[in-house]
Amino acid sequence: MGLSEPRPAAPAGGPAPGVPAVLAVDAGNSKTDVALLAADGTVLGAARGGGFRPPVVGVAAAVDALAETVARAHADATGDAAAPGGSLPPVRQVMACLANADLPVEEEQLAAALTGRGWGDEVTVQNDTFAILRAGLTEDDGDGAPRGVAVVCGAGINCAGLLPDGRTARFPAIGRLSGDWGGGGGLSEEALWHAARAEDGRGEPTRLRTALPAHFGLDSMYALIEALHLGRIPYARRLELTPVLFRVAAEGDAVADSLVARMAEEVVTMAVVALRRLDLLGRPAPVLLGGSILAAGHPLLDDRITGLLARRAPLAVPRVVRARPVLGAALLGLDALGAGPEAHRTARRHFEPAAPSGVPRDVPGPASGGAGRTRPVGTGPAPD
Repeated sequence: MGLSEPRPAAPAGGPAPGVPAVLAVDAGNSKTDVALLAADGTVLGAARGGGFRPPVVGVAAAVDALAETVARAHADATGDAAAPGGSLPPVRQVMACLANADLPVEEEQLAAALTGRGWGDEVTVQNDTFAILRAGLTEDDGDGAPRGVAVVCGAGINCAGLLPDGRTARFPAIGRLSGDWGGGGGLSEEALWHAARAEDGRGEPTRLRTALPAHFGLDSMYALIEALHLGRIPYARRLELTPVLFRVAAEGDAVADSLVARMAEEVVTMAVVALRRLDLLGRPAPVLLGGSILAAGHPLLDDRITGLLARRAPLAVPRVVRARPVLGAALLGLDALGAGPEAHRTARRHFEPAAPSGVPRDVPGPASGGAGRTRPVGTGPAPD
C-alpha cells in the first residue's frame, strides 16, 4: 500500500489528571497489553491478555477476548471490577494497534467492532507495526512531530512510516501473496528447504542438514520432515530454528549466510521504499528495527543492514527498538489528544526505568531488560 493522506490536527486538552483519557492497546498474535492513561500521561492501570487472532477465531470472538483484558485494566485503574460483559466508562481516545489489521478494510472492520463496545469517544485502529514505530521514536526525535520508519521482523516482516501531519507509508504484509519474504517463519522454512535438498543431493552442501534436526534431538532431515509432517513436532515450533540458522551462518556456512544476506536486503529495501514515499531520503530520519529477529543482536544481520542503509539511505539513523509496543500505542493516543511533551515523558517514565549510572540512555541496562529503550545497531544483543 502507498502513502496515506494527512490527518487533521487534534485539539489539545482533555480530562483532568487521574481520569482515564486514553485506552492504549497493543494486541499481537501471542499476547495483548492494555493500558489506561490520564491526559497528563500517568498510567492508571494495565493488564495483559492472550493473543489477538481474528483470522483464526473471528472478529467477534477476538474482540470478546480483548474486552476481558480491557475490563481488567479498568479494574486495575479504579479498583472496581466490571461484571463480565458489563459497560465501562468511556475514555476520550481508544488507540488500538492490532496484529492482523493489515489492510484498510480490516482496520475499518475492527474499528467498527471496538466502537460498538463503547470504550471511547474516538476509536483509532492501526496495524501493530505503528506501535513499535512510535515506541521507538524518542523525545529527541520530536514528540510534537513524530517522523520515521520502522521495520518489524518477528514471525513475519512488516514496515511502516509516519510523518508529523499523520501521513503514513505501509505495506499489506500478509505474506508471499503481498510480496513479502523473511521473518522467523520465512527464514525457518528456507532453512528447512535447503537442508532437505542437501540431504538428498538436490542442493548445495550445508551444515543446516545436521544442525536443524539436531535441535529437536533427531539424526536426519528425513526424521525431521516426518516429525513435522505428521505433527509429532508442532509446525509452529519451526520458529525455533531461526537462531540455529544464524548460528550456522556465523560459523561460516555459505548457504545459511546467503539467507542472512537476503534477510538484510529485504529489511533495507522496505525501509528505503518507505523513506522514499515519505520524502525522508534527503533528511536525517530514524529507521527503527523491531521484532525478535532484529532485536536479537545477530552481528551478521546487523552489520549488513547498517552497510546497506549507509549506501542507499546515508542520512538514515538505524536503531534497534526494545520498547514495549504498548508504550507506542500510549504515545499515539496522547498524540491524538494533542498532549504536550511532559505527558509523553510521564508515560515513558512508567515504561522506561531510569538508566543505571554510567549507562547511556539509548543502551538498555542489564537491570531494566531494555524496556522502552532503543539501542544503536551493532552494539550487541539486547538483554532478555
